[in-house]
Amino acid sequence: MNDPLLVVEGLAKSYGGRMGCADVSFTLEPGEVLAIVGESGSGKTTLLNLISGQLPPDQGRVAYRMRDGALRNILDLTEAERRFLARTDWGFVHQDARNGLRMGVSAGGNIGERLMGIGDRHYGKIRDVALNWLDRVEIDPARIDDKPGQFSGGMRQRLQIARNLVTNPRLVFMDEPTGGLDVSVQARLLDLIRGLVAELGLAVVLVTHDLAVARLLSHRILVMKGGYVIEAGLTDRVLDDPQEAYTQLLVSSVLAA
Repeated sequence: MNDPLLVVEGLAKSYGGRMGCADVSFTLEPGEVLAIVGESGSGKTTLLNLISGQLPPDQGRVAYRMRDGALRNILDLTEAERRFLARTDWGFVHQDARNGLRMGVSAGGNIGERLMGIGDRHYGKIRDVALNWLDRVEIDPARIDDKPGQFSGGMRQRLQIARNLVTNPRLVFMDEPTGGLDVSVQARLLDLIRGLVAELGLAVVLVTHDLAVARLLSHRILVMKGGYVIEAGLTDRVLDDPQEAYTQLLVSSVLAA
């Protein structure tokens, strides 16, 4: 077994008297997809923001294995180290692509900007890579100079994915990546995500309320309720034979829909 890429130990976060996340621990292997599921208010987005360094925990730690093999607590990184990590080794796919794109910059510029962040300066090479990535995410390369506002919601989400993956990250955080899209657009996007995750060997932490998305994309699943992880295990095992009443209710609500 590989050394874990991500180690989460005893994470907790509260907002006044409300528990956002309580005593969550898990590890993530390279190339593994972990889904965090639960109803609105269950704590899944709080957990994602803690893991990705966007929120400081009240207690616990998140450690990431750097490319030199060292396991580093992300809170111990300097601001410069965190910024570099965020634009190279990590990606973050938002539910609303407008939060993950520069809306005033062209499609090619959105992809190329991340390359420039790691030191690429050759305009021709950057444009060629951007053209290639537009094609990989099923956007007509001829639209390289169009701005995201000229794209449909599904196309903006695919552009956001290209922007995140162009630097070959090892870990990608996804927050409801198909939320708010039409069913047919969701299906096409899920096929694209699944193919790219497998092709690139990405580790992914996926937040979703949609158990069908979790089943399609993830290897393991954490079920959250009231800030606590109440059930965890292999995705098919948890969804086919849920042990907790709350998980059974989630699964049955999908079957009844």
